[in-house]
Amino acid sequence: METTVIRIEALTKHYSTPATAKPALDDINLHIKRGEIFGIIGRSGAGKSTLIRTLNLLERPSSGRILIEGEDITRYDDSGLAALRRRTGMIFQHFNLLNSKSVADNIAFPLKLAGNHDRTAIRRRVDELLELVGLGALRDSYPHRLSGGQKQRVGIARALSNSPSVLLSDEATSALDPETTQSILELLASINRQLGLTIVLITHEMQVIRSLCDRVAVIDGGRIAESGAVSDVFLHPRHAVTQSLLAETGGMAGADLAAVRLQATGPLLRLTFVGAATYQPVLSIATRETGIDFNILQGSIGRIKDTPYGQLLVEVMGTPGALPAVTAQLDRYQIHYEVVA
Repeated sequence: METTVIRIEALTKHYSTPATAKPALDDINLHIKRGEIFGIIGRSGAGKSTLIRTLNLLERPSSGRILIEGEDITRYDDSGLAALRRRTGMIFQHFNLLNSKSVADNIAFPLKLAGNHDRTAIRRRVDELLELVGLGALRDSYPHRLSGGQKQRVGIARALSNSPSVLLSDEATSALDPETTQSILELLASINRQLGLTIVLITHEMQVIRSLCDRVAVIDGGRIAESGAVSDVFLHPRHAVTQSLLAETGGMAGADLAAVRLQATGPLLRLTFVGAATYQPVLSIATRETGIDFNILQGSIGRIKDTPYGQLLVEVMGTPGALPAVTAQLDRYQIHYEVVA
């Protein structure tokens, strides 16, 4: 079975004329795998909202192709576009609920629009979705009586009503407080596991990507700066914009090393531990087996989705020739390291 469900090829979007003006999207190339949670992160104005809205053609690209399940959606006529939007759910930042309709009627609305479900089937589907998002007791409530988190749960249920294969999330947590954000992220993770649903989300919050996503693309100025597994991009960022975003959230990979370099006299190593290696006393073993001491200057630990990680910035003490013995020991234990000074 083909594992790629969305493939974006040479995608460009111009809002202004002439076409020589700076595009909102410029030669975007990405692939998104079936069943994964794929994050797109960037600063305001980077192009992330435009990019996600091209995936259901709320924004028409100027050039390039978007293939979903192998079909180029940019060639769809009106009927093809309607079918695309039924199988591509979307969650919005500001919920976009119908204030005059109850929770149940908001969820039922896309099913009624589709026109191929009877009342019994619609009620059964609404009940299933209310149970899924934990709002069974609020089916007859109206949006003005709901909290922000409850409104977003209604928005998620509505986006799932037509059993889509892809769920798009447009800054779904940016209007919520931290505690509510975490509950919504847990709900999306649960939906992904239970339904095997492919989720594509955009955000400007690094913690959302870190908590939820399998892979990530960093967008800057309408171009993809870098992409890959979240652990690779966040722990070993290559592009300045990624490093800057990480530095703002306290990530060591984006840390400014200038002050540390002024204080250190020996070589500086940035060590990265992922998974089970996070819990191994590698530095203690290296000190014991090489006789070389380390000065730990900075450190951080955390989780990327379900995977623990740790990073240390250490100074290698001793003679100038100590570094090769240390790196050999790190290679032995398959610890990723970078000589940063």
